[in-house]
Amino acid sequence: MTGNPIDTFRLEGQLALVTGASGGLGAHFAELLARCGARVALAARRVERLEELVARIGAAGGLARAYPLDVTDAASVTRCFDALCEWGTPDVVVSNAGVTLTKPLLQQSPEDWDAVLDTNLRGSWLVGTEAARRMVAAKKRGCIVNVGSILGERVAGGVAPYAVSKAGVLQSTKAMALELARHGIRVNALAPGYVATELNDEFLTSEAGQKLKARIPSRRFSALDDLNGPMLLLASDAGRAMSGSVLVVDGGHMVSSL
Repeated sequence: MTGNPIDTFRLEGQLALVTGASGGLGAHFAELLARCGARVALAARRVERLEELVARIGAAGGLARAYPLDVTDAASVTRCFDALCEWGTPDVVVSNAGVTLTKPLLQQSPEDWDAVLDTNLRGSWLVGTEAARRMVAAKKRGCIVNVGSILGERVAGGVAPYAVSKAGVLQSTKAMALELARHGIRVNALAPGYVATELNDEFLTSEAGQKLKARIPSRRFSALDDLNGPMLLLASDAGRAMSGSVLVVDGGHMVSSL
């Protein structure tokens, strides 16, 4: 091997699209990819939140633009990619948009199911397949990173549609990886455990949250920065031999004893 292996994690000259970038994991991933040299297209329904992130990335010396996107709407997905053409075809797509709803199984309605599955699974599929079509047309060897969850492989109470949707995301990642490999497109999934953000701070610091933390072998919730290395591995040439993989980042939660 020649050169500095650390350089394979850099993204200079590449265009990255991050969905669900208006907050939480998506905003963090967008800033991470920008710091590593990528031009970053930020996509979400809350465009005003995206503009704030564009300004923050720009102030740090990066390049970012905001695009409206509703991942549940195929026409919106197409419009987003059409608008992105002004900047080019993405090299990296982080399919992060997602929602959850906490409610006992027998209280879940068909509308609850549709809302979660449409965003998490249908949305991931629409974005991933449209991105792949654009990459193939541009003869570009790109990569897609689907943001899953450890609940795609194990379950917890009160979040049945979410767990089902993330299980689907992990399996669709593998199906996409199989069929897109011939085009030089890699598809992998990042499966975080419980990550501390401003969105879940109230729960994680509650008595129930502390009991949950006690069941994690490392006895800690992940921090956003804990996802940096795994995300860069999947998004950069450092992971060029990886496709169809599910990378779990959870402090050992998945291997906790029953």
